[in-house]
Amino acid sequence: VQLVESGGGLVQAGGSLRLSCAVSGFISDDWTIGWFRQAPGKEREGVACLSAGDDSTYYADSVKGRFTISRDNAKNTVYLQMDNVKPEDAARYYCAADHEEDTTFYLKMGGYGMDYWGKGTLVSISS
Repeated sequence: VQLVESGGGLVQAGGSLRLSCAVSGFISDDWTIGWFRQAPGKEREGVACLSAGDDSTYYADSVKGRFTISRDNAKNTVYLQMDNVKPEDAARYYCAADHEEDTTFYLKMGGYGMDYWGKGTLVSISS
């Protein structure tokens, strides 16, 4: 499985951005796919995760109501729609996947233990 993120860039606070994660390789229904972020000097944290089996979604409290994770199976792509972004959302965003359905664990633990990672895409916020 390979993951390639895109869509990062500079966005004004209050604006929107959509990140994409192109997935190559087979992902079955017992997989977890998620978005994680790491700002300079901070630990990696979970942003949003999706359970491939039923498309149930989970979000960090800091982004609930503002970010949406979704996937397009036909395009083998997972998205993170970021609305009403805040300065504290600035970070490198990573897409990750694992063949375990520990979705809430991965979200809470910042993706610890997930096997497959992209290289990340940088999101900068101007105030």
